[in-house]
Amino acid sequence: MKSAFRKISRVGSLGGTKWYLSEDCLLAAKVTMYTVEYRRFYLRDLESVVVWPSRLWWLRLIIPGVLLTALSASLWQWVNSTAGAIFGGVALAWVALELALGPTAGSRIRTTGASVELPLVKRTRRAPKVLDKIDAAVCATRGFIEQPAAPASITQSAEPPVPTRSEASATAPIPAATPTNAS
Repeated sequence: MKSAFRKISRVGSLGGTKWYLSEDCLLAAKVTMYTVEYRRFYLRDLESVVVWPSRLWWLRLIIPGVLLTALSASLWQWVNSTAGAIFGGVALAWVALELALGPTAGSRIRTTGASVELPLVKRTRRAPKVLDKIDAAVCATRGFIEQPAAPASITQSAEPPVPTRSEASATAPIPAATPTNAS
């Protein structure tokens, strides 16, 4: 039996929040120890889904990088250069990995009755893919059909052309002036 829900995102390493999408709703399943908390957002009630880069994402980059570099320097000086070089390489790899993955993300889902801040994606670089899936589902639910753009040379209307203002004024009769009583 095929499930009506398809997973679109997972945030968190152990447990965390998993996001599922169905025909009519967006479902967040938050796992905490042995419990699962479900939040359902109906697509027809969604007003906005906003994802932004976290302001403090650079702390994930700097703090471990500085600590590993300090450990590398102390090992290089007091133990041996091999141990210091290993931790220096780990510090460099950590910083490079965090820069490659990009900023962490925060998100807010606004519905007709509430505004909820739940993590939708872990990094902002993945946000466009997830938001496109949600947008397509919302458009399908609300009945919006995207019209394919046709070239201008192919589309011609069967209606007679509407005269421009100068053509209309050249052929339209001028009405007779009637006196008005302004007392």
